[in-house]
Amino acid sequence: MSRIIHQLAFNENHWPMLPGVREALAGSLADVNLTGDALAGRLERRLAEDLGTTAGRVVAGAGSGALLQQFLAAHCAPGSTVVHTQPSFDLYPLLIRNAGAEPVEVPAGPGDRQDPAALAGAVTGRTRVVLVCNPNNPTGEVVGVAWLESLLAALPPEVLLLVDEAYREFADPAAIGDPTTVADPRLVVVRTFSKSHGLLGLRAGYLVGAAEVVGPVRRTAPFHRVPTVAQAAALAALEAGDRMRAQCREVAAERDRVRAGLLELGFDVPPSGGNYLWVRLGPHNQRFIDHLAAHGVLVREVAGGVRVSTGLPEANDAVLSAARSFAARPLTPEVAR
Repeated sequence: MSRIIHQLAFNENHWPMLPGVREALAGSLADVNLTGDALAGRLERRLAEDLGTTAGRVVAGAGSGALLQQFLAAHCAPGSTVVHTQPSFDLYPLLIRNAGAEPVEVPAGPGDRQDPAALAGAVTGRTRVVLVCNPNNPTGEVVGVAWLESLLAALPPEVLLLVDEAYREFADPAAIGDPTTVADPRLVVVRTFSKSHGLLGLRAGYLVGAAEVVGPVRRTAPFHRVPTVAQAAALAALEAGDRMRAQCREVAAERDRVRAGLLELGFDVPPSGGNYLWVRLGPHNQRFIDHLAAHGVLVREVAGGVRVSTGLPEANDAVLSAARSFAARPLTPEVAR
C-alpha cells in the first residue's frame, strides 16, 4: 500500500501558524488551572468591535460545529424540522437529530446550486430553522447577501435563517458580502477560527445575530466553553488579521490553480469559494480516490463527488500530476471495475 504523503481529506489549513499565536499559546499555559474568562467575554467584546456591533449580539463557542448544535438545541424541539440543501455539510442531519428535530433535505438545482425558492418551498408549520452553508461544503458554491435576503423574504416570520460561514475567508469578499450587516433579526451567522485562522485543533468560533435570537445559546455556553488556550490563540489571530487574509488569498490562488489544471484535463469541477474543490466523476469517484492514494494523496468522497482540499503547492502539484495520469487512461467499464 502506498504511503500517504499529502493529507487533503479534511479541509485543513496547511499554511504556517499566524504571527503571535504560538507565543499567546505558550503564555496562556500558566493559567490553565484557573477559571479565567469562563464565558470568553473578552473575545466576544473584541469580535463585536471588529464587526462594528455590540457584544450582546456575539456568542463565542467551541468551534462552529458546537455552536450549530447549541443553536439548534435552543431553537428546535421534538417534532420540528430544519431545512437544508443536499449536497451540503454531511453532519447537518446528525446535528439536527441531536436537537430532537427532523432534517428536511432539499435537492440542489441545476449545477448543484442551492435554490432559495426550493428551500422556502420545503418550509412547513413545523419548520424552525433553514440552514445554509456559504461557501457550501462540498460544492464550493458562494451565495451573496442579495440571495440570502431573497430567501428571508420568502420565509415565514417565525422561521430563522442560520448561515454557516466556516469557509468565508477563502471566498471573494465582493461575492460573499457580509450578512452580519443585514437588519433582519431572523438572520444568524456562525463562523470559526478553525479554517482561515488555522486553529482547528483548538476549537473556537462565534455566532452573530440579534440578541434575542442568540441569547438562548448563551445558556449552554458554560458547557461548551472556549478553552483558555483557545481564547488566547483566537485573540492573537485576530491581531494578525492582515496576514490571515493574505494567507487565505494564497490558498484561494492555489485552489484556482488546481481547478484550472483539472479543467484543462477534462475534469468536471465547479468554481469554489472554500479551501477545497469538488470533482464530479460519478461512477468513477472511488477509482480517482484510489489513484490519488497510490500517488501519496488522501482525498475523500463527499455527496457524490470527490472533495480535494487545497494544500501547500507541493501537495497541489501532486494532485495535478496524479490527475494527469488518471485522465490519460480511458474510462471504459472494464477499467472502472
